[in-house]
Amino acid sequence: MRCSVRQLPKQEVRYIVPCACRELVMTGVGGTCGKTVAFLCTLLAVFVAVIYHLENSATPSRMAHDVAALEETYRQKNRTCFVLGASGETGRELLRELITRHIFTKITLIGRRRLELEDSEHHSVVQEVVDFEKLDEYAAVFQGHDVGYCCLGTTKAKAGTEGFIRVDHDYVLKSAQLAKAGGCSHFILESSRGADKTSSFLYLRVKGEVEADIEALDFERYSVFRPAVLMVDRQESRPAEWLARKFLSPISYFFPTALSIPIKSVARAMVVNTLIEKREKVEILENKEIYNLGKNSEK
Repeated sequence: MRCSVRQLPKQEVRYIVPCACRELVMTGVGGTCGKTVAFLCTLLAVFVAVIYHLENSATPSRMAHDVAALEETYRQKNRTCFVLGASGETGRELLRELITRHIFTKITLIGRRRLELEDSEHHSVVQEVVDFEKLDEYAAVFQGHDVGYCCLGTTKAKAGTEGFIRVDHDYVLKSAQLAKAGGCSHFILESSRGADKTSSFLYLRVKGEVEADIEALDFERYSVFRPAVLMVDRQESRPAEWLARKFLSPISYFFPTALSIPIKSVARAMVVNTLIEKREKVEILENKEIYNLGKNSEK
């Protein structure tokens, strides 16, 4: 009897590869070719099993929230925020969400250059241009904000090892220090899945180190977002990420949170997380929780 993979429900996709392997064995594939196929099937089976585990791993339970009610309550607090990295993909999407939801009386963009904004966006947005190499001279820019969003970052390929460390650690940490001194009570950091200060991989180690260093600043509330691969068509060319997105697109259909996440989900989750009162002083949101929070808050 042959195994059929037609019309399998989504939750049974993990059985497709083992079934296909049995199909090959039963048709009599042998010799070196058969061993190669069997080996590849085993690798695929392991891959699918890992993906399935990631997709179905437990996450902290979250109650459903009335986002509209939360927004209205938050507006009455007349709070302000700043955004670091608004010229990047996440920062740009975050800015759209903040403007659309109108939860802050003022949004300050802190960056190396001014951004071109539509006229309808200007009423609540202030732009401050700074030199990140001399941030101490711009301490006043960081004063008077209730919430700080940090989406600042670069890549080793673009900036080199030293440049990557300087941007993703030094600039981010210094900004957080100035924000804390300026009265910011809630700091929200975009990090990365797998961030670990003891990692042997530079990217993950630096992300983990800056997470820990900011935690030591003792904000009243500190939220760390660790998204997986961001699904977005970047304005700047990143061939490796383009290939990764093409590879992950079909996988994301069956396993939307295992390896990737839409960038809109990250931005929405950041905003909605701001609205929700938390008891935890430090919180780390992993990819699946970010996805669910963003999906449940679609406007």
